[in-house]
Amino acid sequence: MGGSRRLSPFNVASLALGLAFLYLPIIILMIYSFNASRLVTVWGGWSLRWYHELLNDTAMIEAGWMSLRVAAMSATIATLLGTLAAVALSRGERFTGRTLFSGMLYAPLVMPEVITGLSLLLLFVAVNAERGFWTVTIAHTTLTMCFVAVVVQSRLGSLDRSLEEAAMDLGCSPARAFLAVTLPLIAPAIAAGWMLAFTLSLDDLVIASFTTGPGSATLPIRIYSEVRLGVKPEINAICTLVIALIAVVIVVASLATKLSGAQRETAAPL
Repeated sequence: MGGSRRLSPFNVASLALGLAFLYLPIIILMIYSFNASRLVTVWGGWSLRWYHELLNDTAMIEAGWMSLRVAAMSATIATLLGTLAAVALSRGERFTGRTLFSGMLYAPLVMPEVITGLSLLLLFVAVNAERGFWTVTIAHTTLTMCFVAVVVQSRLGSLDRSLEEAAMDLGCSPARAFLAVTLPLIAPAIAAGWMLAFTLSLDDLVIASFTTGPGSATLPIRIYSEVRLGVKPEINAICTLVIALIAVVIVVASLATKLSGAQRETAAPL
C-alpha cells in the first residue's frame, strides 16, 4: 500500500509542468518589477526604481485605491445578499417561484460579461444614474453575488439540520437558532465567498469598462489603457503589490479558519 502511494516520475513531471504553467509568468512579472532597466524585456540589475516611480504616479495610485474600495464594498454587499439567497434556497425548499429565483440568481455564472455589462449600462442610462464608484460597485455586486451563493449554499447543504431543530426545541426562535448555531458553522464559507467576490471584483475589466465614468477608472482599466501603448515597468511593480496583498489576505483567512476549527474542537465535548 505504501509503495502505491508514491508519486511516479510522470506524476511529478505533470505536477511541475502544471505549477510552472500557472505560476511561472507571475514569478517572472515579480522579478522584473525589480529590474533597473526601462526596457521590460532586458534585465538591467536589481533596483527599487520602479516602486519609487509608482509612488509618483498619481493616476495609477488613484486607480488602485478605487479598485480596492470597489472590491471591498461590492464583496461585502454580495456576501450579505448571497448568504441570504443561499439560506432562502436551502431552507425554503418549496416556496413559490423557487426555480425562477434560482435561475435568475445563477444567471451571471453562465452569461457573458459583455452582455451583463451592456445591460447594466443601459439600465444606468435609463435611470439617468451618474456613472462612477457606485455604478461599478452595483455592477460587481451583481456579478459576484451568485458565486457567494454557490459557496454558502454548498456549506448549508452539508450541515446537520438537527442542530437547528435542537436549538429551537430548547426555546430559540428560528432567527436566534440561525445566529447562534448555523451562522458560526457557515462562517468559513461566508469568508471564502467574500474573498472570492473580492478577487473577482479586483480582477474585472469588461463590466467595469461599461459602468465606469470619468475619474473612476479601476486598476485593470488603467493598466489596459497603458499596456496598449507599451508595458511600463511601473505596471509590473503595482501588479506585484496586488499579488502580495492577495497572498496576505489568503494567508490570514487560512490561519483564521484553522484557528476557528481548533477552537471548535477544543470546545467540543469529549
